[in-house]
Amino acid sequence: MQQAEILDFLTRFFSTSGCTLLPAENRGQVKVKLSEEMDQLLMNRPFYWHYIKQTGGVPETATLLLRTDEKSEDGELIYFGSPRLHQIFEATKKLAPFVRMYQETGIHSSTALEPWLCINMKISEQCDLKRDRLFSAGLQLINGTLIEGFHEVLANLSLSPKAPDYCYTLSPLITVQSGIKRIEKLIETELQNEPTEWADEAGRRWNRDRMLLDSFYEQKEEKPETYYMEKEALKAQYQPHIAIHLINAGLFYLQSKSFLLGTSTAR
Repeated sequence: MQQAEILDFLTRFFSTSGCTLLPAENRGQVKVKLSEEMDQLLMNRPFYWHYIKQTGGVPETATLLLRTDEKSEDGELIYFGSPRLHQIFEATKKLAPFVRMYQETGIHSSTALEPWLCINMKISEQCDLKRDRLFSAGLQLINGTLIEGFHEVLANLSLSPKAPDYCYTLSPLITVQSGIKRIEKLIETELQNEPTEWADEAGRRWNRDRMLLDSFYEQKEEKPETYYMEKEALKAQYQPHIAIHLINAGLFYLQSKSFLLGTSTAR
């Protein structure tokens, strides 16, 4: 997930969650006055909100200044894997694990909107090191067109939770369950075809530390229990594995021709 994508995500997240976006001095910043709900989810001040509830006081929500520009010094730096972005992902799952949205076409005549299933996931490659990345895919539920990086497509569209006037929706021919399986198959295929240097390197580090551990106990004919415990701990630390976590998903009714032309990732 690139910094520009993170900025788009933050802007869309706060604007659709009842917060107030404020003018920011730099392009790589998001300044936002949190809603009461967002303040309670993100700012970790339960005693303050308990006090407000007990006294009936007027709450003063926090204002956040977030930045994706590493060279800037103003604001909290947000990057993929940062604690704050992880916190926002968790809030997204609590607020809207599955949404239904419609594209605002601006066309004042009868317009068909096709159903698209979008799934956003976090893929974590883990061993003694860890690398997280965002995977987003969109599947058209009529003809099966599949697009990677679908969150980028949605970021450039005007969306609304209410169906616009003059538009009608087409019924899907592919079920959501079948669509999920197709996207899962895509992820599985891509992961199988990706380079495995990170896992190979972890294996080499595991062999190095295992040999070092063996050298500490080589004079002992009978290994103590601590040897086997340390060996298992090292194995668990270096064992490479991939974890996939759902961030959120949605059904989007879109005018496909407005973004499919020139899309090289369409399948």
